[in-house]
Amino acid sequence: MIDSNRPFLPLSLGILTVSDTRTPETDKSGDTLASLAAEAGHRIAARRIVPDDLSTLRQAFADWIAEPVIDAIVSTGGTGVTGRDVTPEALAPLVSKAIPGFGELFRQLSFAEIGTSTIQSRAEAAICEGTIVFLLPGSTGACRLGMEKIILPQLDIRHRPCNLAELLPRIRDER
Repeated sequence: MIDSNRPFLPLSLGILTVSDTRTPETDKSGDTLASLAAEAGHRIAARRIVPDDLSTLRQAFADWIAEPVIDAIVSTGGTGVTGRDVTPEALAPLVSKAIPGFGELFRQLSFAEIGTSTIQSRAEAAICEGTIVFLLPGSTGACRLGMEKIILPQLDIRHRPCNLAELLPRIRDER
């Protein structure tokens, strides 16, 4: 539910694609995330493609988490169950507070579209030193679902009864 009496507050987002094969020209999932965020009124502060490499990915997350201008990071890719899927492991040491409800809700909504294949997703979210981080699968459909149904409402200060955007100042004070 949107409270139209409250003004929209744009946030600055980092869009991170995790892939060994995607390029800026072929990154459809990253394009989807950036487009939906911009259409909602948010700013894209940074965008990057990082290979499926644990240390490189962890450093990319750490750099953006330390960047005061970035309010939230939305990543796509690397959340599956194969050996190259290391996005949750890369983020894990940087997590201040997990948000388990995100992954639970994402898989519930995803089940309606892809059935039991949703168990292969390790989508998750967390607070990392005052930055909100969302990990989405690499498919364009998963990115659209996660953004439209969960992330964008939670990054909209007008969303009621509560949202992460409204909590961001308090989250940052607790660093």
